[in-house]
Amino acid sequence: MESYKLINGIYLIDKALWLEKQKILAIADLHIGYEGYLVEEQGILLPRRLFQMIKKDLGFFINFLQPKKILINGDLKHEFGKISEQEWQETLAALDLMLEKAEVILIKGNHDTILEPIARKKGLKIVDYYCCSSICFMHGHKIFDKPLKKAKILVFAHTHPAIILREGIKAERYKCWLFGSWKGKQVIVMPSFIPYAEGIDVLSQHFDQPFLKNLSNFEVLAIGDKIYKMGRVKNLK
Repeated sequence: MESYKLINGIYLIDKALWLEKQKILAIADLHIGYEGYLVEEQGILLPRRLFQMIKKDLGFFINFLQPKKILINGDLKHEFGKISEQEWQETLAALDLMLEKAEVILIKGNHDTILEPIARKKGLKIVDYYCCSSICFMHGHKIFDKPLKKAKILVFAHTHPAIILREGIKAERYKCWLFGSWKGKQVIVMPSFIPYAEGIDVLSQHFDQPFLKNLSNFEVLAIGDKIYKMGRVKNLK
């Protein structure tokens, strides 16, 4: 799989971010347990294939990159107010897969309100943000002041960015990365790792997150068979 060099030492590989020097693999928004939520809360029946797809993708990135650390930038699981049986089994299995090969860093996302019992079983702590060198990761539903002061590069998740490409009556939605600036910092917005639900169209959606209030100058990097540089949002509109 081709890698896309975004900034010196930072590469985009499909829906994963790779810090070459630190050997950190960063992903976000796995939403493990999403199928169970759809069944129980929405009455939508889906084949239970999601976790197998997540495991396959995780295994590929781990084997391909051989990371020292794997960083989950929020929303490892899906349910807000409970841990479903599916989440217990599958989230622990995902952590086992990662811990077998690397150290795991868990950043708290808005869906991770009851993630602590799972983390404790694996001896892991959950943090609000993680910084290495001049790069700081936050999920994005909350902004923390301390990393803003020390970081030159901010990496957010949470918004599940996507872009809809149209040709005649045909329209297809693709996950995408966003790259821009905010408060004098370079900003990277991560796509969701979950195989389902490509995300929210950045050309038609207003985002409440402060770092995306002025989205027009952000570059869109669409995920297909490789990373495609699409240009700035204002030019795509």
